[in-house]
Amino acid sequence: MATGPGARPANYLTLVGQVAWQSVARLVRAPSHSRRAEARRALARRWIGVATLMALAIGILMFAVDVAAIKQMPARGTASLWWLRIFTDFGKSTYVLWTLAGLLFVILLVQPLLSDVLRSILIAFGVRIQYLFFAVLFAVLCGEFLKYIIGRSRPFVGGDANAFFYQHFAGNPAFESLPSGHATTAFALAFAVSAVWRRMTLFMFVYAVLICVSRVVLLAHHPSDVVAGGLTGIIGAMIVQYWFAARRLGFKIVSGGAIETLAGPSWPALKRVARGAFAP
Repeated sequence: MATGPGARPANYLTLVGQVAWQSVARLVRAPSHSRRAEARRALARRWIGVATLMALAIGILMFAVDVAAIKQMPARGTASLWWLRIFTDFGKSTYVLWTLAGLLFVILLVQPLLSDVLRSILIAFGVRIQYLFFAVLFAVLCGEFLKYIIGRSRPFVGGDANAFFYQHFAGNPAFESLPSGHATTAFALAFAVSAVWRRMTLFMFVYAVLICVSRVVLLAHHPSDVVAGGLTGIIGAMIVQYWFAARRLGFKIVSGGAIETLAGPSWPALKRVARGAFAP
């Protein structure tokens, strides 16, 4: 075991395994927060309110906006939109999840190299990255399940601008338009990052909205698809936030059932972690 800031553990791989096991155990342990029932009720009210408003918006878009909007978009494959095709990949779930997974892996490898104080700082940061990862993963899995059931066609599949062309349970990418996976990823990430770092809220939601716009302009989705994706992402991230809060991981439940973020490590503290990990 490390005994100081510059020490290295004798059984490094064993310690890495212990850190990984402890991390999993914290995530799957029984919830212990005394206010979790209040939080469930408050969360249910928020879900119902958000879902009702968004369902109305999706219905209006499908009947009144979708066809007219996609008819105004540039032809699919327009060469001048190359930059938008690059930008839209910042909302691709594969890239987002692998980036977060890579960061978690680095945190796992570094923890055994640190002193107890620096390790506690890194653990607090790692819990927040875990939340981001599972918020996006859960939302994306829910979105994929809905895509398979709903089976809505992407714009102009079949040649016509038809907002009501469905093949339920088709498992065909051409019929996986609702909800938008990129919008689900972007809004789940935006909600999760904003829940952890409040100062990032405006930036993250501008990012999410721009990802949604890019999906419509590129004729990958109808407007109602990206709204549904945003709803899926937000609700998915909210559910994972409750899971973490009920186990006192990164969040706390206050009176009335509201979920608040626990104080986390500062940027100077994380810089000390980095110096400690790579100190000779």
